[in-house]
Amino acid sequence: MPRWPWLLLGGLLLLAILTGLGAGPFPLSPAEVARLLLAGPAAEGDAAFVVWSLRLPRVLAGLLVGAALSGSGAAYQAMFRNPLVSPDILGVSAGAGLGAALAILSGLALLQVQGLAFAGGLAAVGLVYQVAGRVRRHDPVLVLVLAGVAVGTLFSAGIALVKVLADPTVQLPAITFWLLGGLHAITKGDLVRAAPLVAAGLIPMFLLSWRVNLLTLADEEAAALGVNVPRLRFVLIVSATLMTAASVAIAGIVGWVGLLVPHAARLLVGPEFSRLLPASLLLGAAFLVAADTLARSVAGIELPLGVLTAIVGAPAFLWLLARSGRST
Repeated sequence: MPRWPWLLLGGLLLLAILTGLGAGPFPLSPAEVARLLLAGPAAEGDAAFVVWSLRLPRVLAGLLVGAALSGSGAAYQAMFRNPLVSPDILGVSAGAGLGAALAILSGLALLQVQGLAFAGGLAAVGLVYQVAGRVRRHDPVLVLVLAGVAVGTLFSAGIALVKVLADPTVQLPAITFWLLGGLHAITKGDLVRAAPLVAAGLIPMFLLSWRVNLLTLADEEAAALGVNVPRLRFVLIVSATLMTAASVAIAGIVGWVGLLVPHAARLLVGPEFSRLLPASLLLGAAFLVAADTLARSVAGIELPLGVLTAIVGAPAFLWLLARSGRST
């Protein structure tokens, strides 16, 4: 495989990081940003405070959340043999949203909101898997998708009910703003708690990447090649759910990253999962950092990140879809 896709991905990631650290009401040049980073956290001055205390945690959050969502999207698309699958296909985003909405309705602190959001995401996927496990006469992939749609709809109805019950002056705006997604409230402590969960999901994906390719075959063919398909599918679901739930818990619901980025990465490096996964991680991290930089720079107020990713992601996905259609 040629090196240029990896050089391109690395260059895009570096550009996104330097732009994210330099853009804002206190603009800094890439050279100044690089100098402050090399100087370390002990650097003094207003510029150092802006870079190390305000912008760097936000950029790191964008890298973590973008990589997690795109990596889980790549895993789900490989597992379901469908490039149009996104990380919330099994209801994890709806479950996390309901958990966060209930926490806000109860007046809990931010850390408890994040904890309930994470638990809600895991609960939704656990319910989907339990329901799918009781249906054995149909295609297991199809059953998982249908159960995910049903559970996601149920949890979305729960979110709507919580909005109706919420105080319209305080609680309802907080719930709505959380559901729209954003990196503005993420702290270093949030990163410390979320990073191990994302790593715990990524490690099995990398270790099993060669087996994931076999899931593109029919279950019988993959089993004939020595793959325990139900066990592998379960490991991938748990891994991807951990990554997605951890991301949604600290950043809210940020759509389109897990759907669009793996599709674009596939065009660059091909469908082989051992290449697709790292490419999706790099491209997803760069995409979300760039989107967050636009969200806080393009207007006088900060735009919700989930809205901006949808505005950028939907047309880009349509273009990629049309391009791939012409190439067939």
